Amino acid sequence: MATLVKLAIVYYSSTGTITEIARELHDEGVKAGAEVRLVKAAELAPRAAVDSNPAWAANHAATALVPEATPEDVEWADAVIFGTPTRFGNVSSQLKQFIDTLGGLWAEGKLADKVYSGFVSSATAHAGQESTLLALYNSIHHFGGLTVTPGFTEPNKFVDGNPYGTSHVDAQGTNPVGDVTRIAARIQVQRVIKMAGALKAAA
Repeated sequence: MATLVKLAIVYYSSTGTITEIARELHDEGVKAGAEVRLVKAAELAPRAAVDSNPAWAANHAATALVPEATPEDVEWADAVIFGTPTRFGNVSSQLKQFIDTLGGLWAEGKLADKVYSGFVSSATAHAGQESTLLALYNSIHHFGGLTVTPGFTEPNKFVDGNPYGTSHVDAQGTNPVGDVTRIAARIQVQRVIKMAGALKAAA
């Protein structure tokens, strides 16, 4: 019998691209037999800033019922996939703030020996996608976690071309999440669950 993997998908999304990818990861994770929690990092921007952008306001309203992430979600999980838009080639402040709340678990050694991975979006091509994922993975090294990336382990990974994690260029909202990104997300979550399951079974 396959080992049940507990997967937490922890993301921040402003205008909805990362939300769409997170949902794809969630659905594929459930299909792969994992127990999945989909949770979002708290919004730090003032409401006036959110309301000034129709897409941001729409995503804020559409995800109102998605639970906000807590450290317990990460403690519970065997595997964690973090999602963020790029911010000057780095992790968004909202997701980084959540990661910074994990210090207590880190001090107790409760972030170690889990599987971690990441996904990202940007407005334009090459706009810091890979550097954002690498910056995210710096935290995983401090956790003592195991970074599991999709790599070029499937032929379809040569289509989206990012071995570090799923990524999407939304072209300022004019390029919706399509098949290339969705397939990349499926490959990533399947690999994360496979590796987390093998690790858990071996333990």
